[in-house]
Amino acid sequence: MQDKILEVASLIRQSNYAVALTGAGISTESGIPDFRGPDGLWKKYDPFKVASIEAFMADPAGYWKRALERKLSTDAEPNKGHRALAELEKIGRLKVVITQNVDGLHQKAGCKDVIELHGTVRTAHCLECGKRYPREEVVGWVEKGELPPRCKECGGIMKSDTVLFGESLPTDAISSAMEEARKCDVMFVLGSSLVVYPAASLPDIAIQNGAKIAILNMEATEKDWIAEVVLHGKIGEILPKIVEEVKRKPR
Repeated sequence: MQDKILEVASLIRQSNYAVALTGAGISTESGIPDFRGPDGLWKKYDPFKVASIEAFMADPAGYWKRALERKLSTDAEPNKGHRALAELEKIGRLKVVITQNVDGLHQKAGCKDVIELHGTVRTAHCLECGKRYPREEVVGWVEKGELPPRCKECGGIMKSDTVLFGESLPTDAISSAMEEARKCDVMFVLGSSLVVYPAASLPDIAIQNGAKIAILNMEATEKDWIAEVVLHGKIGEILPKIVEEVKRKPR
């Protein structure tokens, strides 16, 4: 493992444009369950019954009740993995974080340049007038028994700014992520199973444009074979060691 840590650190030090692609696995150490792991949410729930736009429109009250039960809120805190990425950005060795996550923990940790492919849990909007509210405020209405929560301006139903199955991803985020994949010379994939597209296509785009790929995940991914280095283990334990090696030696 130490040899691989040194190898990834060397890749980052030698790069001119390193980007990170993160998935749910980077946030499990903050107490947020992943989706496809052994204890993932989709082992307990059918995603098309609880996390699709059709399911939401059919039963918005049920959606918000389940969201409250899963405690998918904004009270989680960044872990050592998030903070290590923020440190890489601070020292100028990481250009941007592209994330499949909606939890906002990269920003909480201090990352400034974050592309959110699947939206954000931090806000919610009215389906009628479009007015946005902090999600914590909307969750407060739900906790007081307002199901479904409704806009205080027009009475429309509120929806979290997370992208549900059946909804289109934000086109500006997808375009930006693909452009970053084309520009980077190193892509570090952290905590993603690399099975959800279009995010899973980003390493392919990067490698087609000459970049090198490093993957850090608890389990093997379908893209391991294209990676220069693959590490298996906890991101919060391994990534800080990589960052320390990057800082310890000059380019």
